Amino acid sequence: MADDFEQIRVALSTGVELDVVDIGPRDAPALIFLHGFPESHRTWRYQLPHFADRFRCIAPDQRGYRGSSKPQDVASYTPDKLIADIFALADALGVGEFTVVGHDWGGAIAWGVALGGQPNGLHPAWSGRVTRAVIANAPHPAIFQRLLLTNEQQRAASQYISIFRDPASDVILQEHGIAGLLAHAFAGRVPSGGIQPPDEIARLLKDWEDRDTCRAMINWYRGSPALVPAMDAPYAEPPATPFPKLTIPTLVIWALDDVALPPCNLDGVADLVPAVQIVHVPDCGHFVPWEAPEAVNAAMDEFLAND
Repeated sequence: MADDFEQIRVALSTGVELDVVDIGPRDAPALIFLHGFPESHRTWRYQLPHFADRFRCIAPDQRGYRGSSKPQDVASYTPDKLIADIFALADALGVGEFTVVGHDWGGAIAWGVALGGQPNGLHPAWSGRVTRAVIANAPHPAIFQRLLLTNEQQRAASQYISIFRDPASDVILQEHGIAGLLAHAFAGRVPSGGIQPPDEIARLLKDWEDRDTCRAMINWYRGSPALVPAMDAPYAEPPATPFPKLTIPTLVIWALDDVALPPCNLDGVADLVPAVQIVHVPDCGHFVPWEAPEAVNAAMDEFLAND
């Protein structure tokens, strides 16, 4: 099992402090790894040692997680702030250009980081700083929102988000923490994903003891603009609106047995990301970085070698 990683405390210009793993040669190309819900930098415990001989590997516990700053208001977790944290982290560590790597919620933020920081990106101050993107089981924002409005399978799989957002869940969160809320939200079905080894489960349960952390983690869902209709709401195509293309080289790794995010999320990706490479990982659930680390590392090795 992967050992603990040394972390440093990094103060950001966005007003938060993050605990960060920063390993590998300081003059090597930088990879910034973004974890998702409900994990930590340890999502990447099999990737960080693998790539640290050739890359500077940076993996924060994002705001709201573990020991990092955890403001309690929902407004602190809107995507623009979470995206800004990543550029502020790069600034604080003296990193100019970087490759962004993300899974789950970290992948959602990675899409935004890439769109904002690609050459001629959406955010002029960041434009040109993101050279490549690696996304693992995190849907493109435009495709995901369309599926929520039009696709019964994805809408059903995402109803847990409405439970997380429901103020009535606050009582469960306060009394039973994230573990209790997960049991409530996924009652009757097992969330997609393999079983963590006992020592990793123990780490997660310890991380989830703090109720401020629990609320901060849920605020990622409450701060998101994604619209999740009820199952009985009408199904209708959203209005046609142009979405900016992501033009940098992008690797999308997709585990095919993800119950929360079925492979229909890949439909249309090539139209929005012309330079995309898609790698399917069969017989694997949502948490592909640690469920199938060899497949993830091999796909990233090949992708990152093609400069």
